Amino acid sequence: MSDQRLIECVPNFSEGRDPEIIRQITSVIEEVEGVRLLDTDPGKATNRTVVTFVGHPDAVIEAAFRAIKKASEVIDMSQHKGEHPRMGATDVCPLIPIAGITMAETAAYAHKLAERVGRELPVPVYMYEEAATRPERKNLATIRAGEYEGLAKKLGDPEWKPDYGAPVFNPRSGATVIGARDFLVAYNVNLNTTSVRRANSVAFDVRENGRVKTGPDGKNILDASGEPLRIPGACKSVKAIGWYIEEYGIAQISMNLTNIHDTPLHVAFDECCKSADRRGLRVTGSELVGLVPKGVLVDAGKYFLKKQKRSTGIAEAEIIRIAIRSLGLDELGPFDPKKKVIEYLLEDHSSHPLIAMNLTAFADETASESPAPGGGSISAYVGALGTALGTMVANLSAHKQGWDDRIDYFSDMADKGQALKDSLMALVDADTRAFNRIMEALRLPKATDEEKSARKKAMHEATKGAIEVPLTVMKTALEAMPLLKEMAEKGNPNSISDAGVGALCVRTAIEGAALNVRINCSGFEDKEFVYDATAQAHDMLSRARQEEKEILDIVDKAIV
Repeated sequence: MSDQRLIECVPNFSEGRDPEIIRQITSVIEEVEGVRLLDTDPGKATNRTVVTFVGHPDAVIEAAFRAIKKASEVIDMSQHKGEHPRMGATDVCPLIPIAGITMAETAAYAHKLAERVGRELPVPVYMYEEAATRPERKNLATIRAGEYEGLAKKLGDPEWKPDYGAPVFNPRSGATVIGARDFLVAYNVNLNTTSVRRANSVAFDVRENGRVKTGPDGKNILDASGEPLRIPGACKSVKAIGWYIEEYGIAQISMNLTNIHDTPLHVAFDECCKSADRRGLRVTGSELVGLVPKGVLVDAGKYFLKKQKRSTGIAEAEIIRIAIRSLGLDELGPFDPKKKVIEYLLEDHSSHPLIAMNLTAFADETASESPAPGGGSISAYVGALGTALGTMVANLSAHKQGWDDRIDYFSDMADKGQALKDSLMALVDADTRAFNRIMEALRLPKATDEEKSARKKAMHEATKGAIEVPLTVMKTALEAMPLLKEMAEKGNPNSISDAGVGALCVRTAIEGAALNVRINCSGFEDKEFVYDATAQAHDMLSRARQEEKEILDIVDKAIV
């Protein structure tokens, strides 16, 4: 079995103005096999570039080491000026578990990388977050306190001996912080002011750490141990400061959302809006630094749709467009989700060539002399179209005048319809892949007994797959029948015929997929598997015919 472990690395380099220096750093990352560079996000005002790449853990730490090494060669920290806190050429280098790997394992890789940096480069290394060697070093801000300018003094303090490398100040490279953490969203909210003080006031209202409590005389109020009391902010797991960005001519609230489950992006944005409004300011937009998981924008889009009392059961691309507009992510420049969303960047477009086609190209490909796509793919597509019609009725009903009290019901139905439609669309290509695997198995050599055995096994597995895919089409399409029935009974009466056409399409999809189950079962030697598959297909086919009849009866009675 292949190693499917995947981690992300998001190093921050203290150079955001010289494209040639940035290119030299990213080029050494791209040279490492098994690593994919996803994003390079330079900032002129911060003089900092955030780079994102993913891959197998071994490949990622090799690429990270090369990048840290190159940064130490091409960046001179003694000349560095920028708005963002920093202490080294590679200021911070976090590793984030993405798939097939635990946080503890990721932290072990962080230590492996740090040990090599400290041993081979003149760069002291501190460990943070889940890779921290002591509790007081877990927080990045604590480690970075004093920044580059205070680093020489810090390295001379035994309490701040680096975790790896010699405690020697290197004026050119500074120090690096390496760690393992959950996904962090770097997010800036734009204000209609140039005042850093006012931006900080909003930041203090929002961030978890809040602000120091003061008395009527303006002095800090202390607790029994002499420590300042704090007034917590509105958002858990949010760090924030205010700053002025000369490049844009505005002040921003610069935030790190360290746990997007505690505080989603849209909640942080709204809290900034509330605070700004109380202070006579206005939020004009926002800015994402680096990449985000798709769910961050989908959740934001649905949040704003619900606030507008609109259905959330619309296409994913439209939900994300709503999020971009509502958050003002395109205020400072174009925002392309295909370049900012991790899942889109990792998407393998070669795995779904059919659904990437336009309608004409898909029809032409089906009509060509190639045996695939065939009836199985067409069945899945017809099912998706029928389900889409039921989803359309739900969305139209959600927006029908006078039906505001039913918005949640129709929105939930549309959400279900969208999920079923997307599953059926994915099965369009899955059916063709299943057919292609049979063709590949048939082409395997069969000269020796060993080759014959391998070919027979490959044919067996490929045939099972060719039966399972249309069975899945049937199951998925059948789930759309209750949606279509409810829309025929309760949906917008002006669209009842659409629910009827949807039922016709879904029943056709199930009939077509059943034919594929039967033909692929024909002659298959696994009799127990064949018996179970054909029984399932027969049962689903009977149910589909009955449910289609019930839906068409409702439609017929309504159309007079």
